Amino acid sequence: MKNQFLFATALVVASSAVIAQKPMDGMSMPAGSSQKSTKQVVQLTDAVVQRIDTAHGEIVLKHGDIPNLGMPAMTMAFEADAATLRRVKAGKKVRFHAEIVDGKPTLTHIEAAP
Repeated sequence: MKNQFLFATALVVASSAVIAQKPMDGMSMPAGSSQKSTKQVVQLTDAVVQRIDTAHGEIVLKHGDIPNLGMPAMTMAFEADAATLRRVKAGKKVRFHAEIVDGKPTLTHIEAAP
C-alpha cells in the first residue's frame, strides 16, 4: 500500500513538471502586455481643498463624483501622508485619486488642477 502511495505521488509530481513546460501558443497575450509597464491609468477627480489637518493627517476636499469608490459629489475628509499635506493649500483647485485603505478613504495621488 505504501509503495502504491509513493508511486502515485511521484506520478503527480512528474506530470506537473510536464504540464508546466507545455508551450503557451494558444494563450492570448496582446502586444505590449509585458511586465515592463506597471503604470496604471487612474481616473482623477476634480476638487477644491477646503481644509488641511496636519495633526490628524487629513485633507478635506469638496469633490466631484469618485467613480472607483462609487461616491457622489460631496465634501469629505481623506487620510493623506504628511508630505502630501505640505504640498497643498486650502482654496486651491486640485485633481486627485483615492482608494479605501484599511477601511478609510485615503488620498493616493493629488496634483494641481490645470
